[in-house]
Amino acid sequence: MARMSSLFRRTPPAAPRDRLVTLVRKPGCHLCDDAQVVVEKVCEELGVPWERKDITEDRELYDRYWEQIPVVLVDGEQHTFWRVDERRLRKALGD
Repeated sequence: MARMSSLFRRTPPAAPRDRLVTLVRKPGCHLCDDAQVVVEKVCEELGVPWERKDITEDRELYDRYWEQIPVVLVDGEQHTFWRVDERRLRKALGD
């Protein structure tokens, strides 16, 4: 029975430094600029690394997200697009 209960244990959340937020954006996009302000603020406060990717320089990102930019990925999974809600991003990062 002890073995079964170990299957249901929750994995501890990743440490902030082990997370990654990716902002997929394009030049001249005011929504992208707004999203970046939120991503920078939240990631800086929580100690989470983040990166910016230009959709015009990556064909795969372009094909996948063109109609949704800006797009925010958390650990490689799509978190949101168009508008970034600060509280929702914090919650996704474990705050």
